[in-house]
Amino acid sequence: MIPIDLTGKLAVITGASGQLGRVMARTLARAGADVALHCHKNREQAEALAQELREIGVKSSAFSADVGELSDVLAMRDAIFAQMGRPDIVVDAAIIQYQPWTTVLEQPIEDYVGQFRSCVLHNVNMAKAFLPAMEEKGWGRFIGINTECAMQCFPGQSAYAAAKRGMDGVLRVLAKEAGPFGVTVNQVAPGWTISDRWRESPGDDREYAARVPLKRRGTDQEIANAVLFLASDLASYITGVYLPVCGGNEMPCI
Repeated sequence: MIPIDLTGKLAVITGASGQLGRVMARTLARAGADVALHCHKNREQAEALAQELREIGVKSSAFSADVGELSDVLAMRDAIFAQMGRPDIVVDAAIIQYQPWTTVLEQPIEDYVGQFRSCVLHNVNMAKAFLPAMEEKGWGRFIGINTECAMQCFPGQSAYAAAKRGMDGVLRVLAKEAGPFGVTVNQVAPGWTISDRWRESPGDDREYAARVPLKRRGTDQEIANAVLFLASDLASYITGVYLPVCGGNEMPCI
């Protein structure tokens, strides 16, 4: 058996109190990583998760920041450095949720701005804050959470897809810039994922599942498993990847 052991590594996860972020945090912690949990407003849930992870036997604390603001991210970095050390792994999972998704002509400009901040500036700010320390170590994992929508570009997806495609461009460039320092930069792109919110209040997903080659929706744990792999030494020669974890619903072509 080939284990994934992140003992001695420190991960910072943005959006760690969210539906996917909390499962990623638990997964990395079960692999032995200490975890710095970012939240924006839901500090209480982040603190509860930190306590849960400490009971597993790893170090964990919660930190607040607006990831769209560089000054906030730098302040969070300084607090993490002071309390926990210099992270080896960054997972950017935070996202601004907005409704409704509508046509380009009807989508408010504010939604495009919000998505740009939470997808593009979020990743730029986290790179500016945490990548230099990874480069100094000569080892690091920078993982952005993208989406299948970045490939689909269906009607109504414009604000979300535009921002995620911008994020993709930033991280592909970053992979080339960080590679010489031993830092990999990759993306995990979930489809419509089953999370705790869905489990508590399920709806009708049969139409979506029917068009997925695997004929089902993925789970939050399956997304977290992909993040764990990319964070590990098993993925030491993988960088610049946009990895769909959507049952084949989107397949990048050559």
